[in-house]
Amino acid sequence: MFEGGKLSQWRNDEMHSRFKTCLRLIYRSAVLTLTILLIGIPVRPQSVPSSPMSANDLARRVVSNELTFQDDHTNWMYRLEKEQYGKKQVEEIVETQVGSLSRLLLINDRPLTTKQQLEEDQRVQVLMTSRSAQQKLRRDLDAETLQGRRLFKMLPDAFVFSYAGGDGNMVKLSFKPNASFHPPSLEARIFHDMEGEMWVDCKQERLAGFDGHLTQTVKFGFGLLGHLDKGGHFEVRQAEVVPGHWDMTTLSLEITGKALLFATIGVQKRENHQDFHRVPDDLTLTEAADMLNRTIVVADSR
Repeated sequence: MFEGGKLSQWRNDEMHSRFKTCLRLIYRSAVLTLTILLIGIPVRPQSVPSSPMSANDLARRVVSNELTFQDDHTNWMYRLEKEQYGKKQVEEIVETQVGSLSRLLLINDRPLTTKQQLEEDQRVQVLMTSRSAQQKLRRDLDAETLQGRRLFKMLPDAFVFSYAGGDGNMVKLSFKPNASFHPPSLEARIFHDMEGEMWVDCKQERLAGFDGHLTQTVKFGFGLLGHLDKGGHFEVRQAEVVPGHWDMTTLSLEITGKALLFATIGVQKRENHQDFHRVPDDLTLTEAADMLNRTIVVADSR
């Protein structure tokens, strides 16, 4: 049995834990909404329509195009450079049909120590030999893909778009929240409370960039459970990294707020994706690990 003070503390800890879990979901949803759709997809060149269309119709056409192309499940290997809370890391990533396998290469521009190398070896080994870890990887991939698609499909309805210029095949659309749209979930609410700009490659009808910021403070439980501050910023860029393949190249996320009135929320994250190489579509985790190990050997021999 809990004593009065301990019970109160337990309830506060439990609410704080649940809120942090919710924030992680929001954060992942916001990122995945705009990054999962950037999975490698072969391009089907299309001409710009000869008849004018509204900005919202163009956005809807791009969304439909992206969702259709997502059924292609090609796998890629690439290098990820990320910085979070002042800590820099470089990873090598290999995609497989059950999820992505990563290997840490550098921390703050320095090679891993012997201890850190062993820890990476153990982490990768567990993933290759543990059936439960592999099932979790698969479940996470499926859940994230479904969630990202669901939120992305809302984009033409959640925002009001307008033309804001362009450069060659690139057209810039500005967007703001659609007052008549009612977000069906907490994640959709965060997504809806943004305004900013979206870049579209009209020739190939691909999303080239999305830059949004929160237009107002987003409160949870009327502010009693916490809030996200106005001005929180999210930016994604993608490009045709190799002929016929578009993928995310840049991600930037900055969000601040409060949880349960006392815990500060601060997310600062930047990512760069580069050096894309196609890998077999039926690649196994073991084969992916072998590729990553060869990368380590090459790096050590330099």
